[in-house]
Amino acid sequence: MIPIAVVVCVMGGWCTVYLADTLLRSSSSVKNRYESWLSSNGFTLSPFHIKWHTGMFNRLFARCAHLNPHFLYIWFSAGMVFGVLAMFGSVGLLSKTLLQTLRQMMAETPEGSHEQVLQVVVPGVNLPVSQLAYFFIAILVSGVIHEFGHGVAALREQVRLNGFGMFMFVVYPGAFVDLFTTHLNLISPIQQLRIFCAGVWHNFMLCVVALSFLFLLPIFLFPLYYTGAGALVTEVVEGSPSSGPRGLFLGDLITQLEDCTVQGVQDWHSCVQHLSHNRQTGYCVHTAKLQLSWTQGRAFKRLDGTMECCGNNSLTDLCFSYSNNVESKLFACLPVRKTIEASRTCRTNTDCQTDFIPSLCLIPSLENQTRLIRVKHPPQTDMLFVGYPSHLQYSVSLTNFVPRLGFLHPDLPVMLETFCKYPSHTQYLQHSERDS
Repeated sequence: MIPIAVVVCVMGGWCTVYLADTLLRSSSSVKNRYESWLSSNGFTLSPFHIKWHTGMFNRLFARCAHLNPHFLYIWFSAGMVFGVLAMFGSVGLLSKTLLQTLRQMMAETPEGSHEQVLQVVVPGVNLPVSQLAYFFIAILVSGVIHEFGHGVAALREQVRLNGFGMFMFVVYPGAFVDLFTTHLNLISPIQQLRIFCAGVWHNFMLCVVALSFLFLLPIFLFPLYYTGAGALVTEVVEGSPSSGPRGLFLGDLITQLEDCTVQGVQDWHSCVQHLSHNRQTGYCVHTAKLQLSWTQGRAFKRLDGTMECCGNNSLTDLCFSYSNNVESKLFACLPVRKTIEASRTCRTNTDCQTDFIPSLCLIPSLENQTRLIRVKHPPQTDMLFVGYPSHLQYSVSLTNFVPRLGFLHPDLPVMLETFCKYPSHTQYLQHSERDS
């Protein structure tokens, strides 16, 4: 949820602005000068809303509208076609979302909610508070590009532009163009359609540019950062399974999860999903390590039907199951780090018969859905994780980019990546705003 401090700061800031505006308007000595300053600079204030309107960019809009008339005709005509197609596509998208919502409401168990085509963005719920700045900056940039398209298209169609403006409603930023309504009503429907579709067309092209930049980011950052060596840790959630003296730390480079190689963040997610949907990995252990004192622990069933043989709830020992030529199912309570250290993974005893030392495949006996995962991040000692793989997945933040020089901060590529991803999410928030 949104921190109380953020809410207090926003509400306190707006209350301060409103109180100052009220005091200045009620003062007979400064009221006229204050209102004259607001009017001359195009500011309008109301509770939780501030608007700025100006004509200082009209010349820039006019210059852009006359750069290359033939190209602009093709450009905005393509935008008109895109806008019409997108309108029908959005109707289909909204219809599919409605059907999915109704299906989930009528279902006894609401499964598949993560497959929803459109999701409502709720800060603090499905939008991290730490990314609010990216979100609102992306909204503002998308809004300016959106309205720039309307303004240039309108001037190209001989519709007068009265001005351009920006506003802030509570915390939501936006932009608008002020078109002369009489001129707008006199032009043909095709010309009007070019103007109306110019905004969403420019938003779409902004998404194309942002995604292209995101795709080419490794090339742009190649002199400073390299990729393909692993997933670099940029943040570890405090108190999570990945923290602690033998956990992960800022700057660690993860190269492997069990026998799954990690060359980047996508590999990390794929490996976690692979390990969570497949049987627990086993480890080749020399039979000499199966000491008698370790194997005498009595195995008993847990509530979920799995077996446990370490009754003292030790933080260093773990129950392993294995089979030999005599008995098909045996259990041993072993010190987990010492047992699997430098051991290769296996599925059956056959996988371990590649050397001259007798070895058996020991599989951790864990509760359903939990896994023992060995995380390699050299040169540090392997991190051993026991729990739900999803807890491991979301307890760290990673990046593909590894700094070539020590003074380079790993967060720079993360910031660029995050900012490039948000224009595509905020496109649906844009709309044609016009003040007559």
